Amino acid sequence: MAEPEGTDTGNPDKAPITIKKYANRRLYNTATSSYVTLDHLCQMVKDNIDFVVFDAKTGEDITRSVLTQIIVEEEGKGGQNLLPINFLRQLISFYGDNLQFLLPRYLEQSMESFAMNQEQMRKYLQESFGGIFPFNRFEELGKQNMAFLEQAMRMWNPFKAAAGNAATAAKPAGENLDALKTQMDALQRQLEALTRQKKEG
Repeated sequence: MAEPEGTDTGNPDKAPITIKKYANRRLYNTATSSYVTLDHLCQMVKDNIDFVVFDAKTGEDITRSVLTQIIVEEEGKGGQNLLPINFLRQLISFYGDNLQFLLPRYLEQSMESFAMNQEQMRKYLQESFGGIFPFNRFEELGKQNMAFLEQAMRMWNPFKAAAGNAATAAKPAGENLDALKTQMDALQRQLEALTRQKKEG
């Protein structure tokens, strides 16, 4: 049965590609008139191709659940773990919390900032030569980025912080926010310093 064709969204002005999910769990890409897998959708995300997923029977938008399923699949692959156990526990603890509405946008902004740092680090590596890279510096930046996210989680709900971090969690929200901003500024300065070293070298 032919399906209406969707649109490739390499251009942000175009509508997202429509993916239909049938009762047999098969996913149908209306842009290519072909069935696809979660791996295909994962690659589309990496290629910045926007799409939405609808239940073929009810018409319900199930994009969020499908993206979550992709994350679960990726986390299940060997060596692909990106989400620390403590982060997952803290994230789960926010469901039903009175500060739940604040977290999505904060995490979105944090990931945007992390992606910006990631692109700068990738560019530095690509421009470097001789096969000698400052891995220790990049590892340090990575740890600081992760610490930033975990500290952000504690800031929004200090009463659920681990006992070992009680002193940090007990600080006023404003003080924690200032600390997060300081940390982000420090990360930015380190990346700029690495770029300057490359240019001067």
